[in-house]
Amino acid sequence: MKKIAMSGPFQIELMIYVGTKDYDALIEISKSLVHEYGKPALLTPNTIQTYFNRKGSLPFIARFQGVIIGYIIGLPIEFLNKEPWALLDKNYKKNNTLYTYAFVIEKKYYQNGYAKMLKRVYLNWAKKQKSIQFITGHVKKGISSKFKGNISIISRVDNWQGTGRVFEYYRRELSKQ
Repeated sequence: MKKIAMSGPFQIELMIYVGTKDYDALIEISKSLVHEYGKPALLTPNTIQTYFNRKGSLPFIARFQGVIIGYIIGLPIEFLNKEPWALLDKNYKKNNTLYTYAFVIEKKYYQNGYAKMLKRVYLNWAKKQKSIQFITGHVKKGISSKFKGNISIISRVDNWQGTGRVFEYYRRELSKQ
């Protein structure tokens, strides 16, 4: 773990390695994603190992008073080689794109600005990675229109993960400063 940002009782950490003591908290938080994103969003010990502890991933966790309250995980799109939409991405195999695999803050912390800080740290760290030029992800229809920067909608999924909800696959071009 490497502390990246702090504000009073809130801190953001870049996770170098997630140990088993944090599994329960991460799994519990991921339960809130299931309603919106389907059962594949529920973390398991195996998915924690695969996505948080894999070389090349960019996982951050948010803590409030030492307790995990959220996380965001970026993965090289090449990690998702079993996903048809990833294989069709024009940047697949160019090693220049991070896919935002998951982004969640516990509901009781929504209005505190913590999610915004977590996303800002994630985007800034992605910009510092020399080879990363793009961030992609799936969000509910209309959400990406609220994003700042150079955002493109690549495709639309009418029934994301069997949820019956329409999602967009977006691409954000990162400006290197």
